[in-house]
Amino acid sequence: MIHAFMLVFLLGDIDQGGVPMYFRNINDCNYFASRITTQYGNYKYYDYMPEKHKATAYCKPVYISEETETLY
Repeated sequence: MIHAFMLVFLLGDIDQGGVPMYFRNINDCNYFASRITTQYGNYKYYDYMPEKHKATAYCKPVYISEETETLY
């Protein structure tokens, strides 16, 4: 078992689920969190965007098996 960081993606206030992505390094996780939330211009029109379209991503510390297939 190892400590890792799980990428969590919310659209509005709904967790998007899917197969979780785990990262050994928080910097790598934060890179992807930053990229997916700014990909479609969320950062520019955030105040004018409907709540259900606002994207949020963050990295959550977790404890997982080293054999996890989605560990990057």
